[in-house]
Amino acid sequence: MAGSVAAKLLGIVGAFDESHRELSLTELAARSGLTLSTASRRVAELVAWGALERTPAGHLRIGLWLWEVGSLAPRSTPLREAALPFLEDLYLVTRENVQLAIREGTEVVFVERITGRHSVAVLTRVGGRFALHATGVGLVLLAHAPAGVLDDVIDAGLTSYTKATITDPARLRRVLAEVRKQGYAVSAGAVTDDALSVAAPVTDAKGHVVAAVSLVVALDSARPAQLAPAVQTAARAISRAL
Repeated sequence: MAGSVAAKLLGIVGAFDESHRELSLTELAARSGLTLSTASRRVAELVAWGALERTPAGHLRIGLWLWEVGSLAPRSTPLREAALPFLEDLYLVTRENVQLAIREGTEVVFVERITGRHSVAVLTRVGGRFALHATGVGLVLLAHAPAGVLDDVIDAGLTSYTKATITDPARLRRVLAEVRKQGYAVSAGAVTDDALSVAAPVTDAKGHVVAAVSLVVALDSARPAQLAPAVQTAARAISRAL
């Protein structure tokens, strides 16, 4: 991998993801496109800074210092601080999974989550990314995104996660129009067969949609029309707090 020292350091950090939380030096070099000797030198620098740390087995993982720096990201910190009391209220009322997300390009990024102990299992995590067209929060964010974003999502291909995932562009456009009309989105069994999410938009002082909040519940007992008012109330409260 050619490029500056900074590009090489970022390539090393970027080699980690949800499926690769710990890597050997050899694996890290391969995933970052560096020679083993170059990776070894750059890893030593990152370990010294605290950006990476070594496990007892000698593997490498993201260090606490990098997490501390990442938590300062301006798009998520004020939003999370404003939203958390209302997310907690929504959880206390429903005892279900509560999520807060923003859009980054053509993906959803989850910035906060409260998980119910007895709630349906979810695949998302704070800091994790997912497809816009499959999730409730993603449908809300996509419905209010510039037209070019929808075109990019469609051009990239609508990945199918279950039989219920929207993979037809025409159907996606109809669903997004309905989301804008009714003020909330429902994603039923589109990420996992057993879960349903209801999501509503969060707006800033100018009325722009900057985030989305959702409840994720078991599909077999879900009543979206009954859940939507609670989600919308939380979203409006967060919007006022912003």
